[in-house]
Amino acid sequence: MIRLLIADDQALVRGALSALLGLEHDIEVVAEVGRGDEVVDAARAAMPDVALIDIEMPGIDGIHAAAELRTALPACRVIIVTTFGRPGYLKRAMQAGAAGFVVKDTPAAQLADAVRRVSQGLRVVDPALAADSLTQGDSPLTDRETDVLGLARTGGSIAEIARALHLSEGTVRNHLSAAIGKTGARNRADAARIAEQNGWL
Repeated sequence: MIRLLIADDQALVRGALSALLGLEHDIEVVAEVGRGDEVVDAARAAMPDVALIDIEMPGIDGIHAAAELRTALPACRVIIVTTFGRPGYLKRAMQAGAAGFVVKDTPAAQLADAVRRVSQGLRVVDPALAADSLTQGDSPLTDRETDVLGLARTGGSIAEIARALHLSEGTVRNHLSAAIGKTGARNRADAARIAEQNGWL
């Protein structure tokens, strides 16, 4: 039996995934969590072979949860399952150690097959997303520009962003200006929107 952990903040989606995959003769759902910061503790308790992890979750996002899980339990293979098929997310997920990346509208039989293949040590990536990722390339933003834009996305003022990142207000303005230029945006809100749509945040 393949022992499976499911992490999704939407109870209905989590329950549906659990019910569908639990019907498979060789898959047993051993844990379900609704927050990214609950993944590692649940995995340590249940010892799953594979974890299906959503990206958008409270606590920490699924990509960070995947990275923490790979560090804490390297034998547990991770599949990112998301509504948002963004090329930047795919690249970040793979860098975090995920072995699979599929979108939520994947048919149940294909999702079960993805769980099986990942448990055997293979990689499974949505083909359309893989093609988009190859044509789009890497994020043009530096790590610091990404940090600044991420805080700007939530409506933080220059002063608040500067305090949160321990930077001067002038440095924050410079990073925002660079991010706006690199994304071809009109302003910082537009830059954050563009970066988010591409999965760079």
